[in-house]
Amino acid sequence: MTVTRSGGFAGLSREWRAEAEGSDAERWRALIEGCPWEAVAILRDDTGADRFVWRLDARCGERAREAELADADARGPWRELIDAVKDAAASSPRR
Repeated sequence: MTVTRSGGFAGLSREWRAEAEGSDAERWRALIEGCPWEAVAILRDDTGADRFVWRLDARCGERAREAELADADARGPWRELIDAVKDAAASSPRR
């Protein structure tokens, strides 16, 4: 799972990565499946300058999913998934 945030005042990008391992795989599957991937096209509330844009790339088994969200749309299950990836990336050893 990869989450990329771009935009903002300086237009910088930031990326976080997480991988489901062992007993944690079911939790990740639930987080990924809980997001409305098919409804992403209608979530484009990108009004305003210097707003963040979130890009999510997930692989659940053989199924790959992608979404791009305006910052205002990164809420509910999307926010849970984004926060889980950021938390996992922060707690994993750097390479």
